[in-house]
Amino acid sequence: MTKEKIKSALESILFVWGDPLEAKTCAELFNMPVSDMVHILREMANDYEEKGSGLRIREMDRSFQLCTAAENDDYIQLLCTPARKKRLSQPALETLAIIAYKQPVTKAQIDSIRGIRSDRVLEGLMAKGLIAEQGRSTAIGRPYLYGTTKEFLKLFGFETLADLPEIENIDDLVMEEDAWGEISPDQLTMPIEDK
Repeated sequence: MTKEKIKSALESILFVWGDPLEAKTCAELFNMPVSDMVHILREMANDYEEKGSGLRIREMDRSFQLCTAAENDDYIQLLCTPARKKRLSQPALETLAIIAYKQPVTKAQIDSIRGIRSDRVLEGLMAKGLIAEQGRSTAIGRPYLYGTTKEFLKLFGFETLADLPEIENIDDLVMEEDAWGEISPDQLTMPIEDK
């Protein structure tokens, strides 16, 4: 096996392994002396450095690890910063509350309670994983039934649906303009990550 093929294989191994890998282990894989393996890995480290690659090979006590170049840390931090948060819109909160309290519920029932079509809102809530189709109704046309998901429970901090705040009549609550103040704002305005 040529040195270039060994370097190619080592690059793949270091990438997949992630953690520092002992030169001795690498040497055993290629059936070669440890000193030769250390030389090849150091040569690879120099190659990365000389070409200004975004990757580097770091040596720690005769163990080697593939890592990123320190000068790129700012960009990595930008990428890995938590996703921008946004709150659910008022129509999404209304629809989610109706589904949570009335589930399983059809789109027609939701529209009837809200007094407006809910197509787009339902699509958005499904895309966020907060609701899901839960079968079909036995009513004419067999419309889909909607219910909340485990993600809904997790996001709002409920163990079960029994933990939902008590509301006497969700139909009346939705119709009242400022009735949302009766429910804890923490429970209805939890931030959701963009997807």
